Amino acid sequence: MTTATPSGPAPADPRREREYRQHWNDEMDGVALYQALAAASEGERREIFEELAEAELVHAKHWSDLLVELGRPAPTDADHRLGRRTRLLTFLARRFGPRAVLPMVESAEVRDAGHYDEVPEASRKMAVDERLHARVVAGLSPANVRGGIVRGERWHRGDASGALRAAIFGVNDGLVSNLSLVMGVVGASTSRKFVLLAGLAGLLAGAFSMGAGEYISISSQRELFEREIRLEAEEIAAMPEEEAHELALIYRAKGIPKAEAEALAKGIMSDQQHALDTMAREELGLNPEELGSPWGVAFSSFGAFATGAIFPVLPYLFGGGTAAFVVAVAVAVVALFSVGAGISVLTGKSLLRAGARQLLVGGLAAAATFGIGKLIGISVG
Repeated sequence: MTTATPSGPAPADPRREREYRQHWNDEMDGVALYQALAAASEGERREIFEELAEAELVHAKHWSDLLVELGRPAPTDADHRLGRRTRLLTFLARRFGPRAVLPMVESAEVRDAGHYDEVPEASRKMAVDERLHARVVAGLSPANVRGGIVRGERWHRGDASGALRAAIFGVNDGLVSNLSLVMGVVGASTSRKFVLLAGLAGLLAGAFSMGAGEYISISSQRELFEREIRLEAEEIAAMPEEEAHELALIYRAKGIPKAEAEALAKGIMSDQQHALDTMAREELGLNPEELGSPWGVAFSSFGAFATGAIFPVLPYLFGGGTAAFVVAVAVAVVALFSVGAGISVLTGKSLLRAGARQLLVGGLAAAATFGIGKLIGISVG
C-alpha cells in the first residue's frame, strides 16, 4: 500500500529570497521617490514622474510574484524599508523642489542604468526600462536642458572623442611600458644588441597584445549591441503602441508638449526601419551606424602602441653606449611630456600640469626598472 505525499509549495531558496526581496525593496524605493517628485511638481512633469512611478511599481510586482513562486507571501507596503538615499532625496524634493534634487536622481539613475543587465530573473523589458528612466530623468534635469540629454549618459556610445582618446592612451601605454622595459635592460646590461632586442620584442609583443585584446573586446561589444537592436526590432513589431509610448515619454522629458510628442512618436512608428533607428538612438543610446569596427580598432591600437613604444628604442637603432642612453632619456622626456599634454586635451586640465604629471609618473617607472635592472646586473655579474 502506497502512502500519498502531501503536495505543497517547494521550499524557498534563502539566497534567492534575499535577492528578490532586495530587488523588490529597491523598486519600491523608486516608487516612493518618483511619487515624491510628482507630488512636488506640476503639469507635464508631474505626469512624467507618475508614469515613472507606475513603471517602478510594475517592476516591484515582478519580484513580488517571484517571491510567491518561492512559496513566500507577497510583500506589502508595510514590509518596505525606505533606503537612506531615497529618504534623503524625498525630503529634499519636498523641502526644496524637484529641480534641486534632479541632478542627484539623474546621477543615481545613470549609475544603475545597467542594474538588471546581469540579473537573469529580470525581464529584458525591465533592463530597458532602467535605461529609459535614466534617459528621461537626464532630459528633465536642469544640468542637461541646455547641453542635451547625452551629457548625462555614461553608457552613450557615440563619443566623438573616442578615436582621439584611444590613440593618446595607446601611445601612452606603449611609451611607458617599453621605456620601463628598455631602462630595465640598460640597467642590467649596456649591450646595444640586448637593449635593441628587448625593445623591439616589447614593442611587438605589446602591440599585438593590444590589437588582439581590442579586437576581441570590440567584437563582443558589437555582438551585444547588434543583439539589443535585434531585440528592439522584435519589440517594435510585436508592441508598436508600447514602444511609441516610451518614445513619446523621452520626447516629453526633452520639453516637447505631450500632444506633439505622441504625434511625433506615432509618425516615427509608422515606418519600422525609421522606428528602429530612432529607438536604438533614443532608448538604447546606440548609433546603428557606429557600432565599432573590430579590425579598425585592432589596427589603430596596434599602431598607437607601436608609435609610443618606438621612442625609447630609436636611439639604439643608430648607436649604443652612453650617447644612445642619453638620447633615449631625452627623447623619452619629450615624448612623456607631449603625451601628458595630449591627455589634457581630453580632460580639460592644464597642459603644463598634465605634461609634468605624465613625466613624473613615467620617469618614476623608468627609474625604478633601471634600478632593478642595475641590481640584477650586479648580482648576475
